[in-house]
Amino acid sequence: MRGFALQGRELTVDSEDSALDVVVGDGDEVRVTRWFDGSTVVGSEPKVSWEMVDGKRLVLRTDCDGVIASCETKHRIEVPRNVAVSIRSQDGRVDASGFKTAMKVRSEDGKVVVRGASGALDLESRDGALEVVGGTSRDIRAQAQDGRVRLTLGAVPDRVDVTSKDGAVDIALPEAAYKVKAEAEDGSVDVDVDQDASSPHVVSAVSQDGRVRVYPA
Repeated sequence: MRGFALQGRELTVDSEDSALDVVVGDGDEVRVTRWFDGSTVVGSEPKVSWEMVDGKRLVLRTDCDGVIASCETKHRIEVPRNVAVSIRSQDGRVDASGFKTAMKVRSEDGKVVVRGASGALDLESRDGALEVVGGTSRDIRAQAQDGRVRLTLGAVPDRVDVTSKDGAVDIALPEAAYKVKAEAEDGSVDVDVDQDASSPHVVSAVSQDGRVRVYPA
């Protein structure tokens, strides 16, 4: 494990070729635990690196460029409380839990799961599912280009905006009346929550290729 000093109340995580577990930690440092298993038969030895740039950007890299190579990397990142987190992940799943602050995630080729969050969520995946489990976030945006979007919310939100280019959309909501927009260009649409066009709780769920379901949690 290694600790990194953080400047300010915002952290950007920039990761390639690694699974990420991002959690709320104690103290003022960003603490990172790394697991790595790699080997090459032909080519240079695999390497991993971690550094904090300008006190705000945590950069995690795995170099596994051998002709015949096998690498597996995982990082557990403990973030100080009340720090807003932005994650950019390429080729690796992201699992984040317990954040009360705003969170932004951009993922290429990996599933994203956010658990127990209460801050605003801005999630985007180019090739992988998006999932929000529980929590009390009142403002959620989720966009997937190739993957399912599934939200199971633990509190009535003010705004939910979900789009999927190629994948189903499932939104489970607490009991309340919602202003709902649900559309699917190629797939079924099923809305089973109370609806009120004047409700301040607005839900938009749109899929180009996949079913859309909005139903009670």
